[in-house]
Amino acid sequence: MQSKATTVQQYLKELPTGRKAAIEGVRAVILKNLDPVLEEGMQYGMIGYYVPHSVYPPGYHCDPRQPLPFACLASQKNYMSVYLGCVYGHTTHERWFRMAWAKTGKKLDMGKSCVHFKKLDDLALDVISESIRRVSARDYIANYESVLKKLSRRPARKAAAKSSKPSQKKQGAKTAKTKRSESQSKAKRR
Repeated sequence: MQSKATTVQQYLKELPTGRKAAIEGVRAVILKNLDPVLEEGMQYGMIGYYVPHSVYPPGYHCDPRQPLPFACLASQKNYMSVYLGCVYGHTTHERWFRMAWAKTGKKLDMGKSCVHFKKLDDLALDVISESIRRVSARDYIANYESVLKKLSRRPARKAAAKSSKPSQKKQGAKTAKTKRSESQSKAKRR
């Protein structure tokens, strides 16, 4: 459920009261711990925290017109989410994050980078704040570029998929063989 809001203030204004308080609480934690180089704004229908083009001109590889996302905060249909790009794709940070969260005793509802929550009390805000604080924009960019480099060295999925499919000749031969077998079975039945 993407918002059509064009500013963070407009986004917050559109939220129901209970959700607004929770989103504002997480937002305050993020802003307090964010590298000063990073900026806040609307991105992909959510509140986004990103590396601006003035710092990282290539932008986001999926859409270079977009600045490089670092974190996002969203109110979804059935829950709210905080997306932590600083944890995604960085095994050391992710391991630290999961261990630190476990120590709090709170249940972690997390995908690759998104932590889902229904109320502010569901979150280990100290762990979120530390995960934001410990990753500078410079370190984030370096990790992002290393991940992209690894991905570019992988063989293309389409090429791998093609090589695993039987060739047309083999498929045709199987079909002819199957047809012969079927006609022989019919002849025996007569």
